[in-house]
Amino acid sequence: MSPSAHVTPLQRVSDTEAAAWHQVVAASTAHDLPGVPAPSPGQIHAQLTQPALGSRRLTWLATAADGAPVGVAGLRLFTSPGQQHLAELELHVDPAHRRLRTGSLLLSAVLAACRAERRRSLVATAAAGSPGEAFSERHGFRRALTLDHLMLRLDELDVTELLRIADAEHPGYRLTSWTGTVPDGLADAFAAAKNAMNDMPVGDLDYGSVAWDADRVRAMAKVVADRGDTLLTTAAVHDDGTMGGYTEIVLPGSSGPRAQQYDTAVVPAHRGHGLGLWVKAAMTRRLRAEHPGVVEIETDNADDNVHMLAVNHRLGFRSYRRTHEYQLDVPAA
Repeated sequence: MSPSAHVTPLQRVSDTEAAAWHQVVAASTAHDLPGVPAPSPGQIHAQLTQPALGSRRLTWLATAADGAPVGVAGLRLFTSPGQQHLAELELHVDPAHRRLRTGSLLLSAVLAACRAERRRSLVATAAAGSPGEAFSERHGFRRALTLDHLMLRLDELDVTELLRIADAEHPGYRLTSWTGTVPDGLADAFAAAKNAMNDMPVGDLDYGSVAWDADRVRAMAKVVADRGDTLLTTAAVHDDGTMGGYTEIVLPGSSGPRAQQYDTAVVPAHRGHGLGLWVKAAMTRRLRAEHPGVVEIETDNADDNVHMLAVNHRLGFRSYRRTHEYQLDVPAA
């Protein structure tokens, strides 16, 4: 057995350290998630160097005796009221260097930081059936939520059905769309609608809740733009000026063919009118018209989010993999 890796906390992440991080993540993803594209070097660099919304990040790099990168860990410390008990873990070990205690050493550093930062809950994601799943369970994490990942291939759409849904009348509502930051006249209504995400099904996950206001939605759009991605939003606005529902798509800065679904939510007072299906169909039509280079959209839903799963299947999304969200009650020192 080779000697244990050396774990180093990173302060201000350099270009060289970001490249090393990408090397490990790319190797880990290719092994554990064949067919799932790894983040690009630019995306990794932005993740490690750009501020996140409502959180700050701690990072560690594990190296072998010859200095080669063999593992990485990132800890997102949530700072917003309602989530200050929480931290989120990302951990990767190069497959060629597994079972040498690298992952355990990284996790030990992470747990020490959680205790120092007074975090009682640590959440992590692992693909179903992956080595990460076994690692999480071996270290005392409990499974709290299962996510279905779905894909919509835009070249396989039933376009006639899509247009029928997108063009359907919803008396009392109108569609509006924007790119990047929400227009000032809609900022307060959009922030109010964002709070509808707080009743999203999360299984047994202790994820807390976040209060959205106009400043926070503007800050979220800035975070996306600063890392080089494009945020698209389509919303249903009621005649009284309130926002009934919305959906968000992010296009990666690398101009890849896969768009990522962000939030889709319908405000409780506006449910029962088909707004979720409507805004998602309108967004899909918008993508086809404005971004022809996008060929697929990836989303995920909690497996008990029956309503949103039905909406996505109606649009043509198909399940292609599953992940589990794990949670650890951080033990005292």
